[in-house]
This record gives sequence, structure tokens and C-alpha cells, in this order.
Amino acid sequence: MAEVKISAVARTEFGKGAARRARRDGLVPAVLYGHGTDPVHVSLPGHDTLLALRAANALLSISIDGTSPQLALPKQVQRNPVRGTVEHVDLVIVKRGEKVTVEVPLHVIGADDKADRVIVMDQQTITIEAEATNIPAAIEIDVTGLEIGDAVAAKDLKLPEGAVFPGEPDDLMLSITAAKTQEQIDAELDAAAGGDEEAAAAPAEAESE
Repeated sequence: MAEVKISAVARTEFGKGAARRARRDGLVPAVLYGHGTDPVHVSLPGHDTLLALRAANALLSISIDGTSPQLALPKQVQRNPVRGTVEHVDLVIVKRGEKVTVEVPLHVIGADDKADRVIVMDQQTITIEAEATNIPAAIEIDVTGLEIGDAVAAKDLKLPEGAVFPGEPDDLMLSITAAKTQEQIDAELDAAAGGDEEAAAAPAEAESE
């Protein structure tokens, strides 16, 4: 993943009021820490930060007040629940060659339009250990040629060079199952409707007693 250059400024005001003023000025409050250093409070450019954080595990090259840049990964991102804007970011310092543990999305490729089967994702993401400068945007799972009953486990994934999966090799990622027939769907709907009718009738019977 390419490094995203971000120019930050040191932050000397703290508290909710200061944070609101920073956001009105198009800035995002953030804190940078790690590798035994004291936390450094900074303000990041809002638009650039929003664009950078669209990618999972974005590798940021942050220069504070024009100093030498240092690499960092977003540890925690707080977003406005309505507007979706970034309100605060916790950043952890990383070094070149250092291995980090991150969650990476799983993306399915090679899916076909066969109506008789369904791809069941047992995991939406996978935890891997990878070099901080070589974190993939996603891990692809190619389902081309897979049939009903087939499955993909962690050991079947193609990870970037140097990356490892710390879990069990047989941990299930996805499986291919048979799609339900219309008769099965109708039967489940009828069963659910019958259960609702019994539940509704129960209070009435209790009152009549």
C-alpha cells in the first residue's frame, strides 16, 4: 500500500471546545503515539484525512510542522454518525520493516451467476501479520470453479510476501452452499407465519381462562 503524505500541525488547545473549533476550520484532531514516545497531539487537514482513510489500514507519512515525516497507521477513527466526517484519529507510529497485526477485508472474485448456489462468507475480514509498509488493501478469494460443498480455509489464501495468518490453517473463510428452492422458502415462510399465529393466540387463550 502506498504511503499517503499528510502535513500536520501541533495542537496546543484541548477539550471539546477546542476540538469543535478545529473541525470548523476543516481540521481533524488526532493523537500520535507508539514506540515508547510521549503522545503528540496534532491537527490533520480534514479533506486529505478523509480521503486517506477510505482505504483500510492506510499508511500515513505524517510531517508535523515541517519536521521529518514519520509513518503511522490509524488505530481508531471516530466518525460523525450522520455526516460521516472524521472527528478524531488515534495514530500509532510504525517503522519500516516492522511487522504489525491488522484486520484486512476479504474480497471475493470470480463469482458467477449460477442460481443454484450461494457464497457464504464465514469471515468478512482476516487478521494477518505483515510488514507495515506492505499491508494489502484486501485479500482476494478466487471462487472460480468452486462447486456446491466446496470451502476456502485460511491455508488456501494467497497472502502478500512475508505476511502470515496467526490463526489455525483450517479456519473457514467461505463456503459454497446450495441455494434454497422456492418450495423450501415457502415452507419456511409458512412455518414462521404459523408460529406467529400461535404466539398471538396464546394471550387470548390465557385471558379467557
